[in-house]
Formats: sequence, C-alpha cells, structure tokens
Amino acid sequence: MKATRILFNIVVWAFAAFWVLPFVGVIMLSILPYREVVIQGWLRVPDPESITLKNYLEALFNPVYDLATGLRNSLLVASLATLIALLAASLLAYAFVNLPFRMKTFLFMIIIFIMMAPQQISVVPLFFLYLQLGLYDSLPGIILLHSAWGTAWATFFLRNYFALIPRSLVEAAWVDGARDWQIFRRIVLPLAKPGLIAAALLQYTWVWNDLFYALVFLSSNVNQVITQKVVFLKGEFHVDWGLLSAGSVLSMSIPLVLYVLFNKYFARGVAGWGVKR
Repeated sequence: MKATRILFNIVVWAFAAFWVLPFVGVIMLSILPYREVVIQGWLRVPDPESITLKNYLEALFNPVYDLATGLRNSLLVASLATLIALLAASLLAYAFVNLPFRMKTFLFMIIIFIMMAPQQISVVPLFFLYLQLGLYDSLPGIILLHSAWGTAWATFFLRNYFALIPRSLVEAAWVDGARDWQIFRRIVLPLAKPGLIAAALLQYTWVWNDLFYALVFLSSNVNQVITQKVVFLKGEFHVDWGLLSAGSVLSMSIPLVLYVLFNKYFARGVAGWGVKR
C-alpha cells in the first residue's frame, strides 16, 4: 500500500511538472534576451545579469502595442461585470431558494436555457441593438453584456449553493421578525462566502479571457481589452517571441493571482454545483 501511494505521488508530481513546463518556458522567454534563448535555450537556470524587464516595459508602454490601456480596460470590465452579475445572481438565487412565488420552476428553467444557449446566436441582434442604443464600441456596453450572461449561470450556481444552507436558519430569522434583506445580508451571504468567491473567480476569468465579444463590440484602440491588444504583439513578417511571451504573461497574470489567493474558497465553493436540497 505504501509503495503504491509513493508511486501515485511520483506520477502526480511528474504530471504537474509536465503541465507547468510550457508556462515556465513562456516566463523564461519573456525575461531573457531573445538571442540568448535561441543560442542557449530556455530550460536552464538563467544568469541573473541576463534577466531583463525590457519586453514587459515595451509591451506595456510602447504606443504601438499599448497593453497598459488594454490592461486597464480589462480590469474595469471584468471587475464591474463580476460585481453586477454576482449581485443580481445572489438576489435571484435567494428568491428561488427561500421565497414562494408563482411560476418559480418555469422562470428557473428559462434561466437554465439562457445559460445553455450559445452566445454566438445572439451576436447579430445584439450588434444592431447596440448600434441603435449607442452602446457599440463602449465599455459600459460590454460590461452590461457580460453582466447579463454572467447573471444566468451564476444564478444557477448560487441557487445550488444557497440550497445547502439549512432552511431552519432562515425560518428562525423569519420567526424573530427579520426581513428578507436582513436575512440575505446577515445570514445567507456570510454562510455562502465560498460559493460567492468561486462564482466570482469563474465569472472574472471568463470575462477577462473573452475575445469573441470584444472583437465584435469593441473596435477603437482606446476601448480595446488586453486579449485584443496581445494580438498586436505578433508581427506580420516577424514574431518577437520575447515580446509576445511578456504580453501573454501579463494577460494571464491577474486571473492567476486571484486563483492563487482564493484557491481554498474556490475548492469549497464548487461543491455547490449539482447538489439538490
């Protein structure tokens, strides 16, 4: 049994190292001179004197690439789209779990249908609607779009997680005269903290990594997000792999940092999926 466990750990660690290896390669390409990488390779301990942040500075502040603007726009869009979607979804989830009202099951089925519907089918009508409303090529427009799609799946996610909270706690608060808003804010939200963080991480990551909606609804350079800006790092006739690697690291840095910081909550929060009350 002990030998089996040791072998299992070796296999797991080997797989993890193999999985992380491309990420290490991208980082090495971004901090080392391209000529040195070509001659000596990247799978080695780098010379401290060779390490440079030139690629990161050029990617961020060179007006040709302007990743700083894309980074700022992505931070704004992902943060607000996550906050709006989580606020709306948590209120809806509380209502579906604890409040009696007509057509509850039917409305929840509509939300599931919206969640399952491919986003591509709504692009054409949304495009013309945004043109008429003046929301095309604007950050508020893309924020509302991501918030609407995020509200559907987050409601399903949080509804399942809120269902794990003992009903007796809510009923006891009702007996004591607490209002639904007080119960929601003081009882449900604190107990559902792992689920809220897990939903926030998923929504933030999906919005941050979005390229499809960004390409359709954001056209001007001043409004483009980082996933659009990274494409400009690839030249037509020549690819500066160090510059492209630096841009790739910057584009994945924020979701990666958030996942590392809130990993334990994320692992606990996903337990709400598929659990029936």
